[in-house]
Amino acid sequence: MADFQTPGSKALFFESKRFLSGGVASSLHKSAREEYPIFIDHAKGSKLFDVDGNEYIDYMGAFGPMILGYSPQVLNDAVISQIEKGTHFALPTRSLKELCERLVDIIPCAERVSFQSTGTEAVMHAIQIARAYTGKRKILKFEGHYHGWNDEVRISLTGSSAFAMGPRNAPWRIMSSPGQRQAASDDVLVLPWNDTELLEEVLKRYHHDLAAVISEPIMCNAEVVLPKTDFLKNIRLLTQKYGVLFILDEVITGFRIAYGGAQEYFGVTPDIATFGKAMAGGYPISCVAGRGDIMESCMNAAGTFNANPVCVAASLATLEVLGDGQIYTQMSKVTNALVSGIQQIANRHCLRINCGGVVSIWFMQFGSGAPLCDYRDHFDKVDKNLYAKVYEAALMRGVRLHPSRGRFYVSAAHTMEDVEKTLDILDLVFDDLERKEGTVCPG
Repeated sequence: MADFQTPGSKALFFESKRFLSGGVASSLHKSAREEYPIFIDHAKGSKLFDVDGNEYIDYMGAFGPMILGYSPQVLNDAVISQIEKGTHFALPTRSLKELCERLVDIIPCAERVSFQSTGTEAVMHAIQIARAYTGKRKILKFEGHYHGWNDEVRISLTGSSAFAMGPRNAPWRIMSSPGQRQAASDDVLVLPWNDTELLEEVLKRYHHDLAAVISEPIMCNAEVVLPKTDFLKNIRLLTQKYGVLFILDEVITGFRIAYGGAQEYFGVTPDIATFGKAMAGGYPISCVAGRGDIMESCMNAAGTFNANPVCVAASLATLEVLGDGQIYTQMSKVTNALVSGIQQIANRHCLRINCGGVVSIWFMQFGSGAPLCDYRDHFDKVDKNLYAKVYEAALMRGVRLHPSRGRFYVSAAHTMEDVEKTLDILDLVFDDLERKEGTVCPG
């Protein structure tokens, strides 16, 4: 820890601010608490190496895409081979046909697919498809669920308190950016997640004008919240009952928690689903998949770089590797070892923690130690200030966590050696916290 220095990163950040708005290319690259982010020189496997020569075990995976780890040779070979043939033609290729066939075979809801370049674009197209097919205009989303940064659905992602979110049975639509138009979200309804009774009340009232319900299968872009038993199946049943489409946003969970994504893992088949991130192991491609008649109702999937051959090659190579089910077994093993180890260490240091994981996604939340049921729970049950201290102390010792919330990823490249080193580091971090925070073990 005493040797941890990042003068190169600091200098690069302040130089970048002269030309780059905010000094970073994405607001997620630096938390509000950080003076500057680390600048990366290169990465390999489960490790990042910054411009100052520091090495980190990385549990962010570029916010999800790097499911095979950094710079895997099989992916590099596939991409280089395609680059030698050409990077972009604005015409279809044989490899695109092969990718479509593969996706339809893998994804339970898929009879047709449509391609975009980002998760935001995929969600925009999925909503457009739902409106085209149903002839209805309203969309229902859940508090804390992130479906991209476009004006319409970038609402009720965060709030200062549960009170500020509005009444539970009729939440207010809270904008996320000063540049957003309030009117852009006029056709969006918002509800707390994991509440079947409240969902049915709203569907009963608005189904005549409601095109779709959109949901993450696991709330991942706020503090992690797992679905209650059968909640996703209840969404499926209720949307069918009231003639509303069900869009499952699998941009994060797709190919991460099972080969067939959350649909396979939870045993629920939506009408439409969106995918991205892990789909191509770090290359920018996304897709919408769904029932044939629904997908054919809206063909406006324009985009200069949609399904370009480099990203298609990366996706085919990634899916080929993931098709070996042993990779999911290995990632589950790593995740389970991290979760159980962290829980034991936290208990020993008298820190209340809610720690869990699903295959290659894991989380830790300091505070009450109780599981969360919806986004509003985090106001009372999660100590974000304590988490910020853990993040900073872990980074200084060579473990990179999420800069602002307790959600992380493992990849096919993570090893049990990584786990052991991570647990040793977190033991030191938690020991410091126990002494500084004055925590007392019960009894």
